[in-house]
Amino acid sequence: MEGTIAGKTALVTGSSHGLGFAIADALAAAGCKVLLHGVESPADVQSARAAFEARHQIAPHYIQADLSKPEAVERLVNETIERTGSLDILVNNAVTRHFAPLEAFPVDKWDQALAVNLSAAFHAVRLALPRMRERGWGRIFNMTSVYGMRGTANRVDYVTTKSALLGLTRAVAAETVGAGITCNAICPGAVHTPTSEKRIVALMNETGLAREPAVHEFLRGKQPGGEFVDAAHVAQLVVFLCSDAARDITGAMLPVEGGWLAT
Repeated sequence: MEGTIAGKTALVTGSSHGLGFAIADALAAAGCKVLLHGVESPADVQSARAAFEARHQIAPHYIQADLSKPEAVERLVNETIERTGSLDILVNNAVTRHFAPLEAFPVDKWDQALAVNLSAAFHAVRLALPRMRERGWGRIFNMTSVYGMRGTANRVDYVTTKSALLGLTRAVAAETVGAGITCNAICPGAVHTPTSEKRIVALMNETGLAREPAVHEFLRGKQPGGEFVDAAHVAQLVVFLCSDAARDITGAMLPVEGGWLAT
C-alpha cells in the first residue's frame, strides 16, 4: 500500500473483544498506537490486554466508559488525546442491541440504543474532528451492518441506528472534503464474535443440533456461502482505507457480507 499509518493514533470503541478487538489488533500491527475501550472493568479485560501486549510488544491503553452518556464520550476522546498526544483514526464500533417485537420493545432499551449506537458516534466525531483538521489528516469509520440496508423483525433498535449511521457517514464526508479526512461506513455481515457464539450455543441447547448444523441454521437466509465473515478481513479493510491509496474513498458504504445484500 502507498503511504503508512505507523505512528498514527487510533481509538476503537467497543474493542475489548470481538470485531472491535480485531480492528484494534490490525491497526496495531500496521504500526498505530491503539487505545482500547469497553464497558468492562480493566480487571475483566486483562486477558485480552495481555494477548494484545504479547502480540505487539506494547501494553495497550484501555479506558472503561459507558458511551450512553455524552460526558463519557467526551472523557474518552480527551483521555485518548492526553495519553497518546493525538487522535488520527476513529472507529465507532461500540454497540448495544435488544431483541423484541416493536409493540413490546422496552423504551429504555430503545433510548440506550440511540445513545450508544448513534449519539456516541456523533459526539466522538465532533470531538475528534478539530484535532484531525489541525493535522490535515484523519480517518473516521462508522461500523454499520447489513441491517443498515435492510430490515428484520424484532430488532428495531439495531436496524434503525445502523441505518442512521449511513446518513451520519455521508454528512461527515461532505463536511470534510478537501481536509485530508475521510469518513466511511463498514457494513459487515455475520461475524463470529463472542456475541454470535452465545447465540449459537443457545441454539444448540434449544434444538439439540450439533455445532456445525447450528452454525448453518444460524446463518440460514443470511450469507449465501453459509460461513461467518472473518473479523480479520474486516479489520484489514479498515487498515487499507487508512492508506493513501484510499484517500479518495469517502462517504462510502462498504459491505463485507459474503454476497448477503446481493441475494
